[in-house]
Amino acid sequence: MSIACYRFLPFPSPNHITGFSVAVSTKKLRTRKPITYALDPNVTDVDHRTSFQDYQSLFVSQRSETKESVSLVLVEGSIPSDFPNGTYYLAGPGIFSDDHGSTVNPLDGHGYLRAFQFGNGSVSYSAKYVKTEAQREERDDSTGEWKFVYRGPFSVLLGANMFGNMKVMKNVANTSVGVWGHRLLCFWEGGNPHQIDPVSLDTVGEVDLLVNHNRNYNGDNTGGLYKMGMDFVGMFLKHLLLGVFKMSEKRLLSHYKIDSKRKRLIVLSCNAEDMLLPIANFSFYEFDSDFKLVEKKEFSIADHLLIHDWCFTENHYIIVGNRIKNNGFGPSFDAVMGHSPMISTLAVNTDQQTSPVYLLPRFGRTTTGRDWQKPIQLPKKMWVIHVGNGCEEIDESGNGIIQFIASASSYEWFKLHKLFGYDWRSGNLDPSFYSVVEGGRGEEKESISSCPHLFMVSIKLIEGISSLIDVSRIWNRPADFPTINQIFSGGRNNYVYASTTVGNTRRPFLPHFPFDSLVKLDLSNGSMVTWSADDDRGFVGEPIFIPRKKSTKEEEDDDGYIVTVEYAISKKMCYLVILDASCLGEVVAKIEIPKNLTFPLGFHGFWAEK
Repeated sequence: MSIACYRFLPFPSPNHITGFSVAVSTKKLRTRKPITYALDPNVTDVDHRTSFQDYQSLFVSQRSETKESVSLVLVEGSIPSDFPNGTYYLAGPGIFSDDHGSTVNPLDGHGYLRAFQFGNGSVSYSAKYVKTEAQREERDDSTGEWKFVYRGPFSVLLGANMFGNMKVMKNVANTSVGVWGHRLLCFWEGGNPHQIDPVSLDTVGEVDLLVNHNRNYNGDNTGGLYKMGMDFVGMFLKHLLLGVFKMSEKRLLSHYKIDSKRKRLIVLSCNAEDMLLPIANFSFYEFDSDFKLVEKKEFSIADHLLIHDWCFTENHYIIVGNRIKNNGFGPSFDAVMGHSPMISTLAVNTDQQTSPVYLLPRFGRTTTGRDWQKPIQLPKKMWVIHVGNGCEEIDESGNGIIQFIASASSYEWFKLHKLFGYDWRSGNLDPSFYSVVEGGRGEEKESISSCPHLFMVSIKLIEGISSLIDVSRIWNRPADFPTINQIFSGGRNNYVYASTTVGNTRRPFLPHFPFDSLVKLDLSNGSMVTWSADDDRGFVGEPIFIPRKKSTKEEEDDDGYIVTVEYAISKKMCYLVILDASCLGEVVAKIEIPKNLTFPLGFHGFWAEK
């Protein structure tokens, strides 16, 4: 483990795998062995080969599920007395290769929900697949055999007849998880969430949060003749997408938000046809703790956008427009015929040199007199991946200011059909996707402007002027998954935590991703501190903030603990690591997951206190 602390200038406030062991069904399978990952034949350097294998090891399928929760062993430290009782849930894909030779992109892997239950100083673990309709169709419960029938939007299946196989948007419930109104829900980017029993982790069923709410129009939806024309074209596309491609009418985003102050769950949806049209229809829904709809707002934006994450403030929803375009007849024909992933029908639109920020009024009309349809343009092209938080404040002159922090990459780096380095031709995951190389092999140029990195924006509401706050003065390494104390969501916070990498000295052939460290940024004074995984071949997942047990003293937004999963590849183990959020220093507790239950890299998690 390594710890580093620096201080900067004040920051403006306002499957041939040598990796993890895999537990498989003891029942005899009726078909050939699962596909194995082959090493890149061009890779000759020993360290390079090891790095390639390490990356594949993070995405080895885990076919086993726990029948009952398993008690875990502390291998370092102890559970603090002020660590609350509750459960850390982690969503993500669990299977990538079936028993018929097909390998899918991690984004299309079936949802595998992991749960760490804390109580009275002990921890237990359980994990089960989310029993979606697609999961039931593609897994034989009697034999344990998997056969991918539907490819999903990011994948291609080996030897399958893709023409006529149009159920592309299969709901795998693998992206995020949350607890609201006593419901445990697993979300996915493009369909309804699935409700899970919080104790057994059995799937209750699919939940339509938007049912009966789609006709209650209440918003600032204008657009004139342009929108009328797009609605006319969209009507035909909608019948095609719903009837042929089996898509949902509303594409619910996997990232939701919780307004702790108002005690509301906020979700965002788009129309299915928006994927193919130069218009984006956003619908925001706010639910109380009984899932009663208390607010709905709709907005139409005349642009072709693909949004994954967003944020809110006291009075606004904030969306940074990631611009896309249709990729032409050739790529679209190949995708429909099954020769390439369906997502390759779309491409990142690099024509524009700026990034539009839309400040959408949360309640009624905007109070600043600004036309919300006219975005504020950031001076750089940035493909926003995840948003940490946003807030509104009044400066010393009485002007309203909005600030938000997020992770983004360059448009040139972001490739929709290569996410996670997925190569549908070979079935490999190529980690060089995350490297910026110039001149040839080994001549690498570090570039945070290309790989995912952190940035912060400050916007003066009246003037509509934006400025990029240079977060690189605090941290200039690739980073993602910006996380805060969720109690402060939508309001002012001083501290941001993110997954990052400390540099290429430890892993010269995996310099940017997977992440091997966590960083804490102090936005009030421009200082930072990092923590790194013990193992030189260790990686970490997303950080999650857990507040301490309630105390009488006034709480700071770093008054709690950070939890993350460490993937120790050389040991073929997973560990749950607890760190003190106030200093991010020595490990408070390190908990071992049994080797037969090691699991692949997760996506997003949630802490639910008892």
